[in-house]
Amino acid sequence: MKQETNEANSMRFIKLLVVLILAGAIGIVAYAYLGDMDPVRQEVRSPVALGGSGD
Repeated sequence: MKQETNEANSMRFIKLLVVLILAGAIGIVAYAYLGDMDPVRQEVRSPVALGGSGD
């Protein structure tokens, strides 16, 4: 009787784990397709000192 309870609990845990993994995977895929992931663009200018001529 005790062994049947342990097997039932372990199967219940495995099912819960599979459901959580699937829900997480679906959430990641949905975020990748529907999420606002456009980068904010802005122009960046910075002076560059080039050494070489010694001026």
